Amino acid sequence: MDLAALRKSYERDALDETASDADPLRQFERWMKQAIDAQVPEPNAMTVATVGTDGRPSTRVVLIKGFDARGIVWYTNYDSRKGRELAVNPHAALQFHWIELERVVRIEGRVEKVEPELSDAYFASRPLDSRIGAWASPQSQVIPSRATLVANAAKYAASYALSPPRPPHWGGYRLVPDGWEFWQGRKSRLHDRLRYRLDGGAWVRERLAP
Repeated sequence: MDLAALRKSYERDALDETASDADPLRQFERWMKQAIDAQVPEPNAMTVATVGTDGRPSTRVVLIKGFDARGIVWYTNYDSRKGRELAVNPHAALQFHWIELERVVRIEGRVEKVEPELSDAYFASRPLDSRIGAWASPQSQVIPSRATLVANAAKYAASYALSPPRPPHWGGYRLVPDGWEFWQGRKSRLHDRLRYRLDGGAWVRERLAP
């Protein structure tokens, strides 16, 4: 297997200051819509990076479930590894990779829990099996076998029937961005990178070398 010989020339699109929005949220909304319209697989999948008390970073893929001027929202188990890490270090980095469009979006910022009523509303909208699963899975903990999950699911399905409430250990997080980067692949590895950073409450857009 010769991985060093793998090559791809990125020539699909370009990104410059005149064609990008001065507001990173509007630029993100534009690119997300284009990813959805292009039927990119799982356009809402993003990598979340957190750091534990030992200083070691960890990543996982989750699904974005909303965004607005307040930030980027996803839902998970608060007792998971990422939840425990965010409890002691409430900062994270997000990354979207839309490989078919030769694009990457990176977002960094502070993380907070969303309002309980927002978590309640989203939890109620999930399929029943997913709501039961939130109770059945002690996420990130060691379990003896898959049979443990199946048994837990059966137990909570019997207990809650069609109306499982939101578990107290499950809900939403919101990343409040203080930095964005939009990356567009270009030929000869001369990629386009536009960074947005906050300066006195206003977004400053600047180009980074690839």
